[in-house]
Amino acid sequence: MKKTPETQELFGQFAGKAVDAVAVWTDANQKVLRELADLSASTVKEGVRLFAELQSSAVEAMKQGQGYWLRRQSDLGEWPKDPFAWYQKSVLDGIEETQKAFKLVEDNAQAVTRSAERLQAAAEQAAKEIQQTYAGVATKVKTLYTPSDN
Repeated sequence: MKKTPETQELFGQFAGKAVDAVAVWTDANQKVLRELADLSASTVKEGVRLFAELQSSAVEAMKQGQGYWLRRQSDLGEWPKDPFAWYQKSVLDGIEETQKAFKLVEDNAQAVTRSAERLQAAAEQAAKEIQQTYAGVATKVKTLYTPSDN
């Protein structure tokens, strides 16, 4: 089989386009991996932020609960003097502490919601960047393999 200069030139063109296509895909893969790594880092950062916020809330709840029980324990001396007043104060304190507990639960739910919203925004941004990357790849590959008018 004899190789003609035209065959060699054609083979060289195909090889060059293949190398160019591999370069385009390599660049796109690097961009996508960078976006995914950034998203992963954002997710970890958000998880740590949320954990710290929930942990702080749990510590606050423990402090309030401990304070409530210490107050109740110190109020036990009033019970023999006026049981009705002691009972009334106990019910009112119990209602107040329950409201505080529900407020803490609400704050935790809001923290989780804010965290989910931030994660969603980061995921949407990463998806947009990845989509733009692959759109660019499609354009580059299309121009790479479109016959030129020579």
